[in-house]
Amino acid sequence: MKSARPKTRSGPCRVGLISMPFVSCFRPSIQLGLLKSVAAARRFSVHTFHLNLDFARQIGPGAYEEICAVRRAFIGDWLFAGAAFGDALPDRAPDFLTEYDSDIHAAITSVDKPAEYLRTVREAEVPQFLDAMMAELPWPDLEVIGFTSTFQQNAASLALAKRVKRAHPSIVTVFGGANVEGDMGVELVRAFPDIDYAVTGEGDRAFPEFLDALASGRDPATVAGVLCRRDGAVHGAGCRPAPVDLDTLPPPDYDEYFDRAERLGLLSMAPRRHVGIPFESSRGCWWGQKHHCTFCGLNGTGMAFRAKSPQRLRQELASAARRYRSFTFEAVDNILDMAYLRTVLPQLIEAGTDYELFYELKANLTREQLRLLRTAGVRQVQPGIESLSTRILRLMRKGATAAQNVNTLRWALYHGITVWWNLLYGFPGEHREDYLAQERLMPLLAHLPPPNGAYRIRMERFSPIFTDRAAFPARQVRPQASYRHIYPGHVALDRIAYFFDYTFVDALPEADLAGIRRRADAWRESWAEPVAPSLTFHAAEDFLQIEDARDPAQPGTYTFTGPLARIYRFCSDRPVTPSAVRARLNPDRPLDEVTEALSGFCTRGLMMRDGERYLSLALPATPGR
Repeated sequence: MKSARPKTRSGPCRVGLISMPFVSCFRPSIQLGLLKSVAAARRFSVHTFHLNLDFARQIGPGAYEEICAVRRAFIGDWLFAGAAFGDALPDRAPDFLTEYDSDIHAAITSVDKPAEYLRTVREAEVPQFLDAMMAELPWPDLEVIGFTSTFQQNAASLALAKRVKRAHPSIVTVFGGANVEGDMGVELVRAFPDIDYAVTGEGDRAFPEFLDALASGRDPATVAGVLCRRDGAVHGAGCRPAPVDLDTLPPPDYDEYFDRAERLGLLSMAPRRHVGIPFESSRGCWWGQKHHCTFCGLNGTGMAFRAKSPQRLRQELASAARRYRSFTFEAVDNILDMAYLRTVLPQLIEAGTDYELFYELKANLTREQLRLLRTAGVRQVQPGIESLSTRILRLMRKGATAAQNVNTLRWALYHGITVWWNLLYGFPGEHREDYLAQERLMPLLAHLPPPNGAYRIRMERFSPIFTDRAAFPARQVRPQASYRHIYPGHVALDRIAYFFDYTFVDALPEADLAGIRRRADAWRESWAEPVAPSLTFHAAEDFLQIEDARDPAQPGTYTFTGPLARIYRFCSDRPVTPSAVRARLNPDRPLDEVTEALSGFCTRGLMMRDGERYLSLALPATPGR
């Protein structure tokens, strides 16, 4: 069927930017905030609408946030699929609820009967919400509406776009966000006629140029990075513009988010000064440019790393704190710019700021670097630890060792930094012994923050394990099963999917991986007890006393004097080799004696060995060193 071409405009466009469920209701959308500022700088009338807040208020923030967190089953998209696809809905029976029953019950704990609750939300709450939004928003005053879509926002965005186009066919609809990268965007535009245009990739230039084209009567499809459907096929103007200089971008405008959240009563649950304000200090990944981690599908076609200048970043944080009365900031960066350790962070310390920052970073930081992070206000980090096996970390291309990961956990705990991390398994080339060794190590780390979970790696579009089948041979690669419960039959799931089910050739059987999952569960359970496990040392000159309460029911004490005390302390800051120990403490001492002493500490479970390097596991009992 020949697709109708949306009419072009003449004069400035009145624009609405929309964030639909399911993304967290406790932080504004940086996509909406940034695009509003970018378009407003070009003199367009732009309004944002965080409609995800309305739905969170309607069904309750607790259940809403739990649904946001379950990406494996795509519960959020399933809830809106009926409203989006109507008679073409592939799953009218409770097949989805049955297939994902264990995931649903494990994730949604705020309601007594989650499956029945979800059915009610799908059949009653979703239509009620869409009706309310159609009645509330000033649709006749808008000429263009843009939907940002990441992970579980597709179905909800399509459901509202469908209603808008039926009621106001002259409104131009445009989609953007991570779900529109590459083939996913092409398939969305091809399959759903309620999408007039899509902006794929970074929209900082393409979106205002798209609006300029509409306003001037030019064909928006001539703008690089813009997709549209013509005569049954998807067309675009080719490559998007070169990566933008982040210093040239205006700060995001979150005014509407805070106004709406205040009006809906959501800020009483998360006080304004604790709302995490998203900020962007860099794009891309400097590590991924050199060694793309095998399982990472982020940065689809935008790996090139760029960072804001220190002065610009500091100005943006200060301005946002004053404007929104919040001191909690969450970096959307994929990785911390290491140059900030010499610039931004010391400058924040000198300025005496009281920010609480979240960053993703690489897990090879030193004790002093972690101290610097904490002093500068970094309270939470996601360091991409992923494994406690150096061999598996090499298979991942992580560029870190098991001992470095453990050391990051140690000094982050000591300096009061919360660490978010997972254990991943299921990599091509791994051996059973790789996991047995981790099982033996994990009880020795009981005093350190446990992983949030242990999971088989997911195959993500744009990741090397998806794109490089020669290096990562896999069988039965197919879109994740949940997609077939959501999208109509005319949608090419292999093109619209981001997650894929698969089987690696010569993969380890599940039985070989059960032990590490049990250990991870036991580790988390030990930290849920009233008294957390601990392993600390008190030091005097040539004397060391270690208090071992990793099992609080069976505490123990170790004392060491002379060379043993000095060796243990020297191996505390970072992983070191026996040769380095001898060179530092006693160059005349036989190397075999040093190695024997290090092995003795390992036998007692007070130290770990990682290849040729040794690391003390206890932390200083005295804080602030």
